[in-house]
Amino acid sequence: MVYITGDTHRDFARVEEFCEEYGTTEDDILIILGDVGINYYLDDRDDEIKEELSQLPITLLCIHGNHEERPEFIDSYTEKMWRGGLVFFEEDYPNILFAKDGEIYDFDGRKAIAIGGAYSIDKYYRLYFRLAWFESEQPDKYTKKYVENKLEAVGWKVDYALSHTGPLKYLPYEKFLPDMDQSQVDKSTEEWLDYIEDNLNYETWYFGHYHCNIFSGKTMILYEEIVALGE
Repeated sequence: MVYITGDTHRDFARVEEFCEEYGTTEDDILIILGDVGINYYLDDRDDEIKEELSQLPITLLCIHGNHEERPEFIDSYTEKMWRGGLVFFEEDYPNILFAKDGEIYDFDGRKAIAIGGAYSIDKYYRLYFRLAWFESEQPDKYTKKYVENKLEAVGWKVDYALSHTGPLKYLPYEKFLPDMDQSQVDKSTEEWLDYIEDNLNYETWYFGHYHCNIFSGKTMILYEEIVALGE
């Protein structure tokens, strides 16, 4: 089975409970839609939590979020082919995979494209208090071009889109923080995802980032819920 859930931010209690309840194995896959949080400190604290996750009977496919470094910028990660697309992984933790933006994965004949990244509304708070913030949090022009080229190669048709933030037109504005000046929030990634969505032939678009669970039409925003992909 292939399951999907929203941001975890280093808290995997629900994942552990899910694995126990459903008797999962490493043949089962759980997609986490960004802000997994295990490449945040980039020291032994990350290694400790990865060691714990490596004991779980499930394979994790992680989308890049905005509260973690991109795995391609971490020396311990290498690339390999997995289900038709490239993923990043560490040899010590083979069941923890990070999707590469633009890669298209095959889940029993159903195709899903991964598109990570988002802007951090807490960027300046984190910088002020010397907390980790990653300049690579949003997709750059090269990443965007890579995504577009991959979609061009498949005729802009997939079954699912898996992203951290979502297309601008589908954002849950009613869930936005009331004291946040949205004019100061960089929405360039969401605007670009609007362009992708306008041109993409797809069935369901899944994204996280907004800490809510909203199922509406062709989009599914996930946070704490764990659902089966495509259901």
